Amino acid sequence: MSIQKPRTLSGFMELLPQKQALFDAMVEKLRQVYARYGFSSLDTPLMEASEVLLAKGGGETEKQIYRFTKGDTDLSLRFDLTVPLAKYVALHQNELAFPFRRCQIGKVYRGERAQRGRFREFYQADIDVIGDGRLDILNDAEMPAIIYHAFTALGLSRFVIRVNNRKVLNGFYAMLGQEAKAAEIMRLVDKLEKIGPEKVGAALRDDLGLGQDAAAEILAFMTIGGSNAQVLEALGQYRGRDPVFDQGLEELGQVCRYLTAFGVPEERFQVDLTIARGLDYYTGTVYETQLLDYPEIGSPCSGGRYDNLAEYYTEKQLPGVGISIGLTRLFYVLDEQGLLNDDYLSAPAEVLVLPMTEELGPAVELATALRQEGVRTQLYFEGKKFKQKMAYADRLGVPFAAILGEDEIAQGKVTLKDMASGEQRLVSPGEAAGLVNAALVQRRAAAPIREKAAP
Repeated sequence: MSIQKPRTLSGFMELLPQKQALFDAMVEKLRQVYARYGFSSLDTPLMEASEVLLAKGGGETEKQIYRFTKGDTDLSLRFDLTVPLAKYVALHQNELAFPFRRCQIGKVYRGERAQRGRFREFYQADIDVIGDGRLDILNDAEMPAIIYHAFTALGLSRFVIRVNNRKVLNGFYAMLGQEAKAAEIMRLVDKLEKIGPEKVGAALRDDLGLGQDAAAEILAFMTIGGSNAQVLEALGQYRGRDPVFDQGLEELGQVCRYLTAFGVPEERFQVDLTIARGLDYYTGTVYETQLLDYPEIGSPCSGGRYDNLAEYYTEKQLPGVGISIGLTRLFYVLDEQGLLNDDYLSAPAEVLVLPMTEELGPAVELATALRQEGVRTQLYFEGKKFKQKMAYADRLGVPFAAILGEDEIAQGKVTLKDMASGEQRLVSPGEAAGLVNAALVQRRAAAPIREKAAP
């Protein structure tokens, strides 16, 4: 029999236990935040009938999707969590309570070229609020508040949530008589940070055929800056010229006013008129999140308002608003930048019980007693030498080893060793549990990410 060399496919992330524990901690932190806001957990199938998954289809989606047949069935792997949500809501609309608040953290698949930080299999962490016919603008304000609290729970603080409204943009281009070229203009404006206003202005004139005055007005509009209040005040000068613009400005103002009430500090969100998001999908409020020290990675969390989630599956109007965190990419970048928390308690156990006698009954009782006190405990069964047992404890990274030999058993005690300091104490099982719980309070509460000091 020939030996097949083991390998992991490119574009797939496979972690060693310590890193996996940190990734799982990020997932758990997000679940906790989402649950705090009253979202129902959802788990849709990884695989759907292709005709369902590709109802919208076309373009890059069909090129990137993993599609195959099994017998007479045409199947595809989900490429995001939004399309399965649309199918789910359409299928169960008569059984759900609206507004329907759903959270889902799961894997999706895209058959694109694997490269640094870009994966074929990756986790997304999504939340959406779906309305029945209408959905109040307050939901739009709550979304960036959830982003703020989620990123804070992960251990991040140096980020800003950029907010805009597509109606403001669409109304502005309507004022200029440029509705037909709006999508092309927005794609060019999206390059402002990368190539600067001069090159964008030249492209507006040369590539799109806009006049000098129109190009200048677009650039002036898109570069309106200052505090959120100053930007909103500057936008007020355009009020009354287009009803769509006026509606978008009113919505944008409401989102900003309520964000403070939701507990988001002013410095954590910013009105940014260059944010457009999915040109054929989002219809109102849009969001992007930027890590201030790593702008080159783009937005690890984005989303916005859409008019009709399930239009390809039902005639019922189901407006919604949602956000998505690209969790695998975010984790990859944080790891690459050395921002994962080395002090996070990533070992599979907090105490490793090391029996030094052939009779394992007392060790089993000790492990059971520790677990009953809330201590994550692993019992080492193998009949190895003491040095090998301690090497195993080191390799796992457990904070404590509980050594149980004949002397300890005779006294009803255990030798508790702090693996970091090397300090040993002879204590009762109850005292051991108390010492471990007291020593690990801060580490148990630690966030999985630890930022470097701001430059």
